[in-house]
Amino acid sequence: MTAVVDASVLTAALVDSGPEGRWAEAVVAAGSLIAPELVLVETANVLRRLEAAKDISALEATSAHRDLLRLDLQLFPYAPFADRVWELRINLTSYDAWYVAVSEAFAYPLATLDRKLTRSSGVSCEFLVP
Repeated sequence: MTAVVDASVLTAALVDSGPEGRWAEAVVAAGSLIAPELVLVETANVLRRLEAAKDISALEATSAHRDLLRLDLQLFPYAPFADRVWELRINLTSYDAWYVAVSEAFAYPLATLDRKLTRSSGVSCEFLVP
């Protein structure tokens, strides 16, 4: 299965050993993954925050960052999705709207742990959640 993945899913797959992490690992392992280019920097920032909060060690953060860069992700630039991202600005951050726009454009589900995003109005994509 091909899916659009956001940073919440990638972070969980990389460092969460709980139920959401196992679900995220299954999503990552299940098939082709696509995402906006920002997914890498967003995930790296979450890893940085987790390390700073001492939720994960420096070694775990570094290992997860290395693994992030090894994932087989097809990444997409902003410009082709800019108009749709802008249309969604009333209900979504530009970051979230970019994931939604990619999902809508390819008619692939958006895998996320962000429950608020799944309840947003004006969105026409399918969501994958645990």
